[in-house]
Amino acid sequence: MNLIRRQIYNPLALAASFFVLLIIIFGVLWILVPPPPKSIEMATGFPTGLYYQFGERLKAELSNDGVDLKVRSTGGTLDNLRLLNDQKSGVDFAMVQGGVAKISEYPNLVSIAGMFYEPIWVWYREGAFKADGGQLKILSQLKGKNVSIGNEGSGTLALTKDILQASGISEKEFNTQKLTPDEAIAKLSKGELDAVFIVAAAEAPILRKFYSIPGIRLMSFDQADAYTRNLPYLSKVTVPRGLLSIQYDQPRQDIQVMAATATLVAHDNVSPALVSLLLSASYDILKSYSRLQKTGEFPSSSGLDFPLHADAEIYLKDGPSFLHRHLPFWTAVWAGRFVKIVIPLLVILIPLFTYIPTTKNFLLRLKLAQVYEELKVIERNAQNPALKEKNFKDLEDIERRVGNIKVSMLDAKELYDLKGHVGEVRVRLNLVH
Repeated sequence: MNLIRRQIYNPLALAASFFVLLIIIFGVLWILVPPPPKSIEMATGFPTGLYYQFGERLKAELSNDGVDLKVRSTGGTLDNLRLLNDQKSGVDFAMVQGGVAKISEYPNLVSIAGMFYEPIWVWYREGAFKADGGQLKILSQLKGKNVSIGNEGSGTLALTKDILQASGISEKEFNTQKLTPDEAIAKLSKGELDAVFIVAAAEAPILRKFYSIPGIRLMSFDQADAYTRNLPYLSKVTVPRGLLSIQYDQPRQDIQVMAATATLVAHDNVSPALVSLLLSASYDILKSYSRLQKTGEFPSSSGLDFPLHADAEIYLKDGPSFLHRHLPFWTAVWAGRFVKIVIPLLVILIPLFTYIPTTKNFLLRLKLAQVYEELKVIERNAQNPALKEKNFKDLEDIERRVGNIKVSMLDAKELYDLKGHVGEVRVRLNLVH
């Protein structure tokens, strides 16, 4: 206990304790501001779809910055949402088709950005609509036909159901089949299907498989404006003749379709550094996705189902931060972590610095008070002959310590008063003995 009491008056011990406390605080903040992971996983879609292709291109871009992106093939949007919502799945990001998710079921998910338009393409056999002049213009013409409306777990299936419901058409009014795109293409080629719904970007490789099927056309939605008013997450897009393929003349005339927005979605605790990295990489990739969208239109904050991540909103509005604009990714990450730690420390330390003079004066008074306490003990024992030798020895120790005390000019009076009092105690001891 005496050792602890003596250390309380020791400036070096107090300084050491202060720095140990700083190190502890720095360490805690370092843990609370973790670096982004070097390996992440993204749920996409079928290997023949643009989601998967987009993921592969992101993977190549991110590898240049030392981040390994694992691209997982899935059945589509609904599968992606399920995986992203499952903490044990290992999925960090997912491509999600606009208008599919029930937001209330996924309260912990946020949008990073809309990436590209995904039109609803309806491929149909001209021969199946001879009574209508070989053209499909409104969905009520599908009654009694064989139609693929998308596979289970896909955004195509969810969006097709919404459109049919808005049209007042029941699935029982025609022969619906829930097929994957490849299965639907095979059956359409054999004449076993009359129409196929598929949601995909204009650049999606899967669309190329439709071009060479003889006798098929793309539907132009005559009621596109009405659908977009009833389903606000859809946008009307005009597709010029031959846009998909000049060689196969697809579509064969200007058509209008509805398009959802393909969105990159993540957990709400996603690392801000990863948000910045993914958006930066996306800008470079999306420059080549210009068939339907204008240059610079994506990535976008429009047409999103989930709330936009705060850092993504800043990035889309103002661009990358100063650090990420001028430094390599990981250098910017570590510099950013250091800044986030130093600022809280300064908030703590700056007020403390204002108390340094007061603290210094308090420590000096503590040190002087300790000496006065020892002098009181010596005076109390001055009349005891048995403690004569101990009193003189303790007094010499006090004189030595007082002589080593260094003070500023402003505190000199207190020190010299103490020295005078020490001298008075020695005089009393000499008179007694």
